[in-house]
Amino acid sequence: MAGAGIGARLRRLSESIDGDAARVYAALGIEFEQRWLGVLNQLALNGPATVGELASTLRITHVSVSQTRHSLERAGLVDSQADATDARRRRLALTAAGRRLVRRLQPLWQSFEEAALDLTAETGQLMACLDRLDDALERQSMFERIMTRMKD
Repeated sequence: MAGAGIGARLRRLSESIDGDAARVYAALGIEFEQRWLGVLNQLALNGPATVGELASTLRITHVSVSQTRHSLERAGLVDSQADATDARRRRLALTAAGRRLVRRLQPLWQSFEEAALDLTAETGQLMACLDRLDDALERQSMFERIMTRMKD
């Protein structure tokens, strides 16, 4: 049942990588939650964005970005304002503290990137494979694939 274990294997690998990342931040005395990385990085690279824009760019759920937003706001790293074109939407932006943290973390993030590139090279282009998996699941979810087989 190798196929049935895909989710468990990906969770285990994700937990291992996230755990190591948390250990790095702790060893350097940096209070940081790994789930903040994508949102902070996007805001640093591209400036203010809505939750929906961030979710789309990061290819994660609106709910996940919204939860991260609340956590970042509590930490004083992100502020949100009503969008000028649609008051129902909130635009997120880095605060001064958020910009300082990102500047401090950029060299560390470069080390993370280099380590990830090492892993990718060692494993035979892992990211390209994960991109293909992501695209395949976007075309047809695991739910749809299973339900199609159950009808047969």
